[in-house]
Formats: sequence, C-alpha cells, structure tokens
Amino acid sequence: MEPYDALLEPEGYAASRDAFERLVSTLADAPARNMAHDELEGLLEQQGREPLRQLMQDHLDLRARTEETAARIGVERPVVRGPEGRPRTWRESNHPRRLTCVFGPVRVNRIAYRGRGVSNVHPADEALSLPAGQHSRGLVRLAVLEAVRGSFDQAQAAIERRCGRVLGKRRLGVVMRPEALREATRRAAAKTAAAGRRGRLAPGEKPNRKRMATVACVFDTAPAPRRPHDIVHPPGGRSESRTPRPGPKAERKWCTASVIRPSEQVITDAFDQAQARDPQHLRDWIVLVDGARHQLDLIQDEASRRGIRLHVLLDFVHVAEYCWTAAHAFHPPGSREAETWAADKLTAILAGHADRAATEMTAQAAAEQLPATRHEAVTTCHRYLTGHLDQLHYDTALAAGWPIATGAVEGACRHLIAVRLDITGARWGLDGAEAVLRLRALITNGDFEDYWIFHTAREHQRLSPSPDQQNYSLTA
Repeated sequence: MEPYDALLEPEGYAASRDAFERLVSTLADAPARNMAHDELEGLLEQQGREPLRQLMQDHLDLRARTEETAARIGVERPVVRGPEGRPRTWRESNHPRRLTCVFGPVRVNRIAYRGRGVSNVHPADEALSLPAGQHSRGLVRLAVLEAVRGSFDQAQAAIERRCGRVLGKRRLGVVMRPEALREATRRAAAKTAAAGRRGRLAPGEKPNRKRMATVACVFDTAPAPRRPHDIVHPPGGRSESRTPRPGPKAERKWCTASVIRPSEQVITDAFDQAQARDPQHLRDWIVLVDGARHQLDLIQDEASRRGIRLHVLLDFVHVAEYCWTAAHAFHPPGSREAETWAADKLTAILAGHADRAATEMTAQAAAEQLPATRHEAVTTCHRYLTGHLDQLHYDTALAAGWPIATGAVEGACRHLIAVRLDITGARWGLDGAEAVLRLRALITNGDFEDYWIFHTAREHQRLSPSPDQQNYSLTA
C-alpha cells in the first residue's frame, strides 16, 4: 500500500502549536473535567488568547525572517526612498517595535533603511500598515466603539474582559471643562464664581457650565392625514366610537451634531443629506424647529440659496408647553379647568386659528385682572404665538399628513448627547466631546464601517506616503 501524502506543516509556527497543545492539556486535566460549562467558557476566554497571540507573533516573525532573507541574498527590489524622495542606501537589521493587538502584546522585528541626515524608513511598517503608536488598529477600533457607548471606565473594563490588560483609560480618547465653554458662558461663570458659590443647586442645575450642541435630523415619512382631535383629546375625554389616527412615522433617519462647528454648518450638512434624497426637489420639504429666530434665519437662507420651497413648522410640543403655562395662570395645575382651557386653545391652534387663540387669552387675562406674575405667563404665550404665526399652519400640515413635532430630533438629542455626554460626573474638553458626538452620529446612521475604511486608508497614506504623493491632491 502506498503511503498517503502528508500535508507539510508551515514553518515557523512551532510556538503556536505548543501554546495550543498546552491549552488542550489544560482542558484534558482532571480539574477541567469537573468544571461547569460557564467555568469552561471563562477558562477558554482567558487562556485562549495566548494561542492567538502566539499565532500573531509567529506570523510576524516569519515575515521578518522573509524580509531578512530577501535582503541578504540580494533579491532585486527598488531603491528604498523616504517620503521626501531621497534614497536610503544603508540597511540595518534588528529594529524591533512593540505592538499591542486585541490578543495581547507582540513584537515586530524589521529592517531599517537609513541615509545620512534623514529619518529611517521601514518597508515592513508600510506592508503591515502599522499605526504610529503602540496600539493596533483593531484595538483602536474596539476602543472607539466602547468609548462612545459608555464611560471611559466602562470602556476600559469591557476591553479588559475581552482582551486582557492591553489598554489604559487615558488611551481611550455636556458639561464642559471651563476652558471649553463659549466666551459668554465663561464670563458668566467667572462672574458667578466671583460673587460666591451657592451651597446647593436645584436638581439637574448646572449654571454656566454647559455648552449648547447643534443637532439636526433628516428623515422620510409617508403622509398620515389627521384632525386636531387626533392630537388633543376634547374636554371630558375621547369618544369610544372613533380611535385616534396615528401620525406619520420617521424612516431612514440620519443625524448630525456638533459642539464646535457653527449652526450654519450643521444646517448645511442636513440640507446636503436632504438634497441627496430629493435632488430634483419633487417632494414636500418640512422643517420642524423650536422657534429660535437665528435658527430660522439660517434655515431660510440655506433654502433660498438652493432654490427650495420649505414648509416650516414650530414643534407642537413647544407650543403646548407655552399654552399649558398660560392655562396655569388661570386655573390650578392638575385641575379639570386647566385641562379644558389648554385643550380648547390647542385645538384652535391646530385648526389654524392661532391668532384668535392668542387674542382670546390676553382678553381673558385683562378681564380677570390677573396679578402681574400670572399675567406675564399669558403675555409670554401670546408673544410666542403671534411672533411665529408663519410657522403655525398646523391645519395644512395635518391635512397633508406631515409631522408636527420633533420627536425624531428629541430622540437624537437623547441618544447622541444625554446618554453619553451628560452622564454623571462627566467633564468634557471641546475636542473630546466633539469626537464622541461625531462618532455616535456615525454609528447611529449606520455609516461607521464605511468611515472606518476611509479612516484607515487615510491613516495609511499619512504614515506611509509615497515619494511622489506630494505631487498629487486628493479629489474626495
């Protein structure tokens, strides 16, 4: 009988096989045979990293030996040049560097090509696309995903559970540190500090310590026509004979946010996203805002520049808050009378009669001769409604099936900012807050994988530039 052909074992992986055999022996020994399945999981999770780390090390060592052999026997290769184009005519072996990967620390040995008065060049670094620092790109990617999900302590603990002790907290990457506040807020904080600090703040209060972020959200909706009583139930409750019609659902949501870039840039980014979805402007463009005049001006300017006809609506939730405050000027909070008053005014506003509702409440305040403090609440509501009549066409919006509230944006604010940047004890610098905010937006939009491919390509170009790269310019 002819013997079977034996598969040749790859050279240079003896240490990896030894590490694997040691793990097999550990599993075969008596202590492991008496373990529960969860104990076995823990054992393999911890000790299984070493064979993987050794495989990585053996592979790097094999590549190092291959590089040395090729250089020693004179395999023809182009002259090694640096990024400035000058040749490196001397070769020096045994230039190791440390790399910490997701399996643990490894050593990369490579040849340094040298020249007088110029920096060393390591072709192996470019072939492996090694990072500038010690930590591998896989470990950095894991750190990014964990750091934007929870606190840095939580991120460090999650990485340690998966990879062992490979990363310190300082390597992981909206209450701001004083130097990151906007100028006006910083001056107000300094004035407060000079006047003496209060002993106790109200719950959730952080005076002169926050920096406002600009958040924008673009989404599609299918029309869902409604009537005012689908939004605000009549005094005394709804009739059981008719169920409320559901509102439009936000689909294909895309979010962007920033604490550094000006509001006009964030608004421009949102318009760019909407333009990509409707380049011919064939659909209805509805913009929901909270009523800030500067914000409205920026939106209108951007729409005019692009030749887009907008339908701008105030978030109905904001309108309702003003009306409820006015209701409590006439009736006690929580009373049936306050509920009836607010329902009457909000129904009128939804039906397209905001001006009438505003006039009626001020006339009632004058007739009842409300005290100054309660009268001011009514005046504020009147001023808000009459100052934004052009953004209160809810009758048109409901008939067309458009959204009238910024639930998608409020959800984006909670997810992008409050869940991560506003956790207890967090104090942010400007660059760190911006980085986490932008990364959370990328992940939320489902764009992180594409971004990471782009990021790694650009990082490789930066660390391993070709000598003629300076003669070209990027087009994308």
